[in-house]
Amino acid sequence: MGARTLDKRQVLRLLRQRLAAQLETLTASQQAAQSGATHDETRQEHPKDTRAIEAQYLARGLADRVETLRAGVTTLAALRLSSFGDDEIGLSALIGVRDEAGQPAVYFLVPVGGGETVHVDGHAVQALTPVSPIGRALLEKQVGDEAAVDLPSGRVRLVVEWVA
Repeated sequence: MGARTLDKRQVLRLLRQRLAAQLETLTASQQAAQSGATHDETRQEHPKDTRAIEAQYLARGLADRVETLRAGVTTLAALRLSSFGDDEIGLSALIGVRDEAGQPAVYFLVPVGGGETVHVDGHAVQALTPVSPIGRALLEKQVGDEAAVDLPSGRVRLVVEWVA
């Protein structure tokens, strides 16, 4: 089975599962940090003791990250999958590209979860958001189009081979 025939629903399901697992782990960490921030042992013992303040900052930061991740899981749950064929690349596109060295890659353009990689039928599929450098470069491209992307490692040229 080639990458071109990947089941987009399965890719989305695996991405949702990955983010949901991260949310569960992060929620447990946030709850532990919050509990630690209010524990008697973190009580300020002298004016220069900052343990309580540091614990509160950590708990607040984790709580913010939990809310962001929770919103991302909700966003992915509501994502409608579209078919693209000859249409311009947009949200929910599964994109097969090849770089100038001939290396293939498969990307899934989604509103959240960028950078995550899931494996489907032996193919690695990386989630991209439209605001990422590669996502922005591929947005509105079509099969056969070239996208130039400036990355920290240098300029990369990608050719769109297929879109589903």
